[in-house]
Amino acid sequence: MFHITQNNTPYSAMSEMMEAVQRAKSAQEKFINFQPEKIDQIVKSIAEAAFAKADYLATIAVEETSMGVVEHKKIKNELGSMGVYESIKDEKTIGVIERDQKLKLTEVAYPFGVIAAICPTTNPTSTAIFKTLISLKAGNAIVVSPHPTAAYCTVEALKICSEAAILAGAPEGLIGWISKPSMEATTGLIQHPDIDLILATGGSGLVKAAYSSGKPAYGVGPGNGPVYFEKSANVKKAVQLVLDSKTFDNGTLCSTEQSIVVHKNIKELTMRELRNHGAYFLNQEEKQRLGNVIAPNEGQLNAKIVGRSAEWIAQMASISVPEGTRVLIAEEDKIGKSIPFSLEKLAPIFPLYTAESEEEAYRICRELLNFIGRGHSCSIHTSDDEAAEQFGLAMPVSRVLVNTMASIGAAGATTALMPSLTLGCGSYGGNISSDNITARHLYNTKRIAFGINEVTLPKQSHDRPTSVERISEQETNIKLEEVVEQVMKELNKNHHDSNPATISNVIEQVVRQSTR
Repeated sequence: MFHITQNNTPYSAMSEMMEAVQRAKSAQEKFINFQPEKIDQIVKSIAEAAFAKADYLATIAVEETSMGVVEHKKIKNELGSMGVYESIKDEKTIGVIERDQKLKLTEVAYPFGVIAAICPTTNPTSTAIFKTLISLKAGNAIVVSPHPTAAYCTVEALKICSEAAILAGAPEGLIGWISKPSMEATTGLIQHPDIDLILATGGSGLVKAAYSSGKPAYGVGPGNGPVYFEKSANVKKAVQLVLDSKTFDNGTLCSTEQSIVVHKNIKELTMRELRNHGAYFLNQEEKQRLGNVIAPNEGQLNAKIVGRSAEWIAQMASISVPEGTRVLIAEEDKIGKSIPFSLEKLAPIFPLYTAESEEEAYRICRELLNFIGRGHSCSIHTSDDEAAEQFGLAMPVSRVLVNTMASIGAAGATTALMPSLTLGCGSYGGNISSDNITARHLYNTKRIAFGINEVTLPKQSHDRPTSVERISEQETNIKLEEVVEQVMKELNKNHHDSNPATISNVIEQVVRQSTR
């Protein structure tokens, strides 16, 4: 039985959530009867409408959250709309998706039903668009719980998607949301009996709650990916890519590089190029001050720095930096909760670690990932393909980016990876999938399988006793031996009287005692 305690406010978040789920369930029951071509038309209409509003949604997202860069959020909205659509438009996700005439095997896709989606404050509108597209492509309905600090822009994105879907023929209520989300309503959403699958992108607490709900769930872990400047790297190009990546939307993507690990042979050249591209290196006093701003409480990131520019953060720490400073860098050699620079920062801040050898570089990268970000992503810049492969084999992550911007490369913008804004961390990170989550993860597959191999079973021999019969025979023999032994004892006691009547009486008494 599903029990919800509602507060006394008019039309509470809980009431809104329950109504949205009910409407989504009803709409999905109609939607599942649509032909695949009709569903594709609806999905395309949503993508086109969201793409057309990419700049507007980027603007209101920055205004509401004070995070990121409008021009960069626009790119994310475009990737989350038409970029995602182009990657899924030709996939079969409804009905018969494959026939193998030789094996006489047919695969049939069917949707989960109603999907609960949690959206983050760092990438609110792009994530909402993306999750809507992949959910509907697979025949599902969706109900979204936005982050409270990004509720308005997230709902605006969903309204654009919903209006486009309805105009294209989708049933009303297929796309739902909680306009004034609360932790109570979000928890109620993921526990609602009519929710069939959870797509959780957000804090670790929400992801754990999704996995603990008893329902199928795709969650993601934190990123904290290091970037390794291998000794053969094209340093000038690598620095340009890494700083462009780190400053993209002020570092709000979880796949963004979080630490620089540089081989000692190219350290001086790397530091010089970093300065040439707008990096500011902190002295020890400045490092201490910025560390206190990054994590005022040990191991806990200060949310006020997330998505802010390097100059803004420097001002927060009372550090004077040149105009045009893009990133703040401090040399570091330690990792852990008490080391603020080693945390996942989601801001244009880098620790720089020096590796004396390739083995030490691997150790530092693994230690950073094992501290935070295990299973997510990391990157390497190198001119040696073999070095890239060896690094990839050694790292406990689900994606290794080579000679590209890790932030958007992991999301599929600059690589052949599937375009996605939900990046699974696999068993390294406690997730069910290591994939870039997309439409193919949001349907079930049933299989119709014809018999193709004849099997002749050997006949059972009736002359051979079964195991039960053998056990019964053994027990009987043991009891018979016990009875004979007891009878002989009784007769020995009464050896002077061994007529048939006496022997019969002794046997009867012993048998009666042994069967009690």
